[in-house]
Amino acid sequence: MNSHLPVRAEITAVLALTADTTLFTFFTERDHPVAAAFKPGQFLQLSLPGVGEIPISYCGFSSADGTVELCIRHAGRVTAALKTAAPGAAVGLRGPFGTGFPISEYTGQDLLLISGGLGMAPLRSLLLEILAHRERYGRVTLLYAAREIGVLLFLDELREMKRCGELELRLAVDPPGPDFGALNDCRVALLPALLDQLDIAPDRTYAAVCGPPVVYPYLVTGLKSLGLADERVHLSLERRMKCGIGRCGHCAVGGLLCCVDGPVFSLADLAGIEGALG
Repeated sequence: MNSHLPVRAEITAVLALTADTTLFTFFTERDHPVAAAFKPGQFLQLSLPGVGEIPISYCGFSSADGTVELCIRHAGRVTAALKTAAPGAAVGLRGPFGTGFPISEYTGQDLLLISGGLGMAPLRSLLLEILAHRERYGRVTLLYAAREIGVLLFLDELREMKRCGELELRLAVDPPGPDFGALNDCRVALLPALLDQLDIAPDRTYAAVCGPPVVYPYLVTGLKSLGLADERVHLSLERRMKCGIGRCGHCAVGGLLCCVDGPVFSLADLAGIEGALG
């Protein structure tokens, strides 16, 4: 099968998560690589005939049954067209592309997942993979922040994971907003502040980060202060994606192309590259 050619996929479920973000479930051919062979942190290309094509990070499990979950914010031409799509509508999918989080390195280690805003979508894929094999990993901590309570994605799901003892969860919003009192486990703070008073074992902890690039320098400073080595900090630069195959140069970071060499990089990979974290 050629991952560079789109395969037909049908929308089977649509769930509005926020006013501008929707979780779509698609069904395509059984055992097709676009559904069955991706790793958390990788992405695919979604196309609408006559409208265009966009890169989207995976949000759910890799599945041989042909199911693909994508969390899409309606902020552009293709994503706006998807906002009115209903079950039964068809799209094109091709992929998977890029490099994902290095799951094999995480075995036997403590994991610190850090997400801001829509970054929770690709990190959800990683989180679900980890929890599906929970016995392979040590302590799992998720730090998640957004601009307000109403845009915290998968909040009920995450709180249930916490209730079941599968992970430690730290939440933050800024500003608090009128519904802030409804969450007694949420701080008024920016994402980097969730690193405060965090107790980790740096020699057995990996950090996986996905969020707005503007916070990456602050997160990196905080993680270094906790003693994490550059090789143990993995960052997704998925927001730079464009063509997906290294032809347009839109995602260039120094001599690296995010869609081919990434979008997941260790901090060591990005050392000395000006603007890599901005």
